[in-house]
Amino acid sequence: MSEPQTAAEKRTRRRWINFGEFVAFAALIISALGLWINWQGTKSGPTEVIEKSRAIPLVLRAKVENDGRNLAIEPVEDSHALESLILTFPGGKSVDLGSDGQLSASDIENALPDKSERKGNGQIVAQADARYVEAGSERRSKRAYAIRFRWDGGGLFGGKSLRLTGFSRA
Repeated sequence: MSEPQTAAEKRTRRRWINFGEFVAFAALIISALGLWINWQGTKSGPTEVIEKSRAIPLVLRAKVENDGRNLAIEPVEDSHALESLILTFPGGKSVDLGSDGQLSASDIENALPDKSERKGNGQIVAQADARYVEAGSERRSKRAYAIRFRWDGGGLFGGKSLRLTGFSRA
């Protein structure tokens, strides 16, 4: 059974009860203060959250078609729609590809300088000026791209023909 407590033990126990009541009362005051601050800071209407998407820069890629006779140039991002594409080559020559982005080997051959060597592999750098649509708004982009090619053919009766092999950022 329980032993009878002495007067000193009873006083110590009462002190701990008083201390516990004090802590509980302080917690109640702090909670009430937090509730009041929160209530004072609320607005009358709902909070509106607006997400703004950042513009994604235009990056072009190309696929070799028709045994290197054509390059199909298109945006990497599916959210971009190409409206027009103009390639400007050194010497001021330019080719307007429109929205389909079809570049032919003859366009590159005409853009090459007259003194260029017509054998082996080569590349020419073109400035791509593109207009495109992203998320309903029209944008422009200018960036340099390298178009790689090789010369095929030759021999006794055949002439040399230019074949497109690649397209990358310069």
